[in-house]
Amino acid sequence: MRNLMKWGAAAVVVAGCSTIAGLAQAADPIKIGSILSVTGPASFLGEPEKKTLEMYVERINKEGGVQGRKIELVVYDDGGAGEKASTFTKRLIESDKVDLLIGGSTTATTMAAVPLAERNEVPFISLAGAVVIVEPVKKWVFKTPHTDKMAAEKVFSDMKKRGITKIGMISEDAGFGKSGHDQSLAVVKSFGIEVVADEIYSPKDPDVTAQLTKIKNAPGVQAVFNFGFGQGPAIVTKNFKQLGIALPLYQSHGVASKDFIKLAGDAAEGIRLPAAGQVVPEQLPASDPQKPVVTAFKKDYEAAFKSDVSTFAGHAYDGLQIALAAINRAKSTDKAKVRDEIEKTSGYVGTGGLVSMSATDHMGLSPSAFHMLEIRKGDWVLID
Repeated sequence: MRNLMKWGAAAVVVAGCSTIAGLAQAADPIKIGSILSVTGPASFLGEPEKKTLEMYVERINKEGGVQGRKIELVVYDDGGAGEKASTFTKRLIESDKVDLLIGGSTTATTMAAVPLAERNEVPFISLAGAVVIVEPVKKWVFKTPHTDKMAAEKVFSDMKKRGITKIGMISEDAGFGKSGHDQSLAVVKSFGIEVVADEIYSPKDPDVTAQLTKIKNAPGVQAVFNFGFGQGPAIVTKNFKQLGIALPLYQSHGVASKDFIKLAGDAAEGIRLPAAGQVVPEQLPASDPQKPVVTAFKKDYEAAFKSDVSTFAGHAYDGLQIALAAINRAKSTDKAKVRDEIEKTSGYVGTGGLVSMSATDHMGLSPSAFHMLEIRKGDWVLID
């Protein structure tokens, strides 16, 4: 079977151990622990992440594993709850004795796990979005998705091109939404844009027309920016149309999934948002180094699960690739050595973009990894 693992800038041939010590080590599996929101309000993140990890672990094991060692994947479903994420992370570290952690579908569940990973010195690659996960840098913590700060900058850059100078913001009041809101306010003025209305809602709110009405009536408002994920942004989008607000509506990368379009329906028409190239692989130019990677991943995922690939599945793919490449280079699962090799990741072309980490950057993506998309006739269209 062809080997689809792209480790770093080039493919790596997985070889068996050749010494007695190596053969002894090969008897022990590489243990990867994962906390994911497979059920609950963030299941649209966790379910594709789990499927992706399982699919590639099975494939790699059939191809001989990593340096002759099979991979053992241990997954716990935290349901999107921080307290469960903390409990399961403790179990993975102390009882399951995993070699590294990949997961944390949301910012809240990731941040619940971070102290445990740091205290126990276990490499942890998060799949969540908020910049707080990696800024300030935490020795044992890394992440694969673009940050909320980068998303805000991409949106404001597009607004500036359109001559928009006054906007209304509406954001979830916790986790990813709150972090995105705060990061947006921190950078918005540098784009010459003023926030003239600033409203919040709870992820469980069934209606946000009151907040949107305030934004609609704000003096001089020219566009609206929503930061959140899950059902909240779909409700914002539907209420936005119901109120007849004739302004551009922007969403964050937290809705970069076909599930959002299905939930929002016709109201999603014309919405713009930043997203990774994984969302529109066919529309990327042939010169884009990501194109073959995201095209192959989309083909594999959709063939296996008979459903649209999501950018969130790509986060898990990248996390696994980066982790196994680090183990391969370290020739060991020694946690300190693996941590050091993850930090040395350079030139990895993934679904999220070109990744080059360092001691001061535990994500390794530049703003150029984001594309601006617009929803037209129920599908994504590449704008920038």
